[in-house]
Amino acid sequence: MRLATWNVNSIRARVDRVADWLERADVDVLAMQETKCSDEQFPTMPFLAAGYDVVHCGFNQWNGVAIASRVGIDDVQVGFDGQPTWSDKPEVEAAAEARALGATCNGVRVWSLYVPNGRFVGSPHYAYKLEWLAALRSTAQQWLTDDPSAQIAMVGDWNIAPTDEDVWSVEAYAGSTHVTEPERSAFDAILDAQFSDVVRPFTPGPAVYTYWDYTQLRFPKNRGMRIDFILGSPALAQRVSHAEIVREERKGKSPSDHAPVLVDLA
Repeated sequence: MRLATWNVNSIRARVDRVADWLERADVDVLAMQETKCSDEQFPTMPFLAAGYDVVHCGFNQWNGVAIASRVGIDDVQVGFDGQPTWSDKPEVEAAAEARALGATCNGVRVWSLYVPNGRFVGSPHYAYKLEWLAALRSTAQQWLTDDPSAQIAMVGDWNIAPTDEDVWSVEAYAGSTHVTEPERSAFDAILDAQFSDVVRPFTPGPAVYTYWDYTQLRFPKNRGMRIDFILGSPALAQRVSHAEIVREERKGKSPSDHAPVLVDLA
């Protein structure tokens, strides 16, 4: 089974690219993030026409996560247990954002995750990001406590560069989110809960990235970050036979600022 993740940065703007790549890359399951639309606005038909069932969680033009599968979608869950809530406005009640969607596809529990950005160090959104990651770690650990043999893939845009080699310039990001010690510790805590980065052994760094900003010729200069990951449970990790970051999909007309990341499961 070929499993992929892609921050598409607006599915309505890029649905043709995504559907075309699914066919060319022979992908069985694709988790998407930052779809930027409500459930009613999601362009379902191109996926159905290509033979994929699709589920989506989106409330407005922000965030949004989806899973497309041609090998079945069962036990769909919007949000993980204990997922923190957020509100930008004191007068608006906090609610869970469209950042986590789980489904079982051909025996693999796939979670499409769009981790909060954090905005800037010290902001309420930065604290929310750390709380969100801590809650995910606690819940994910419980999944394995309940079933140590579970095949789980937590995939998506983590908005964290776990090591210095995962950014093009340590100096350029000094004092910014994505690289701070608390964020990296939160990511490492999930690894400590027996989940592993199943892509990195096949795509060693440095200068191997998944995201390049649109500005200042960042992509042609390869000034990027590695922030998109597939973290697998022990049972899933032992099935991985191949993995890659599909850098070519960052090229061309109107690309996302992220590249797809994929794994093959034996």
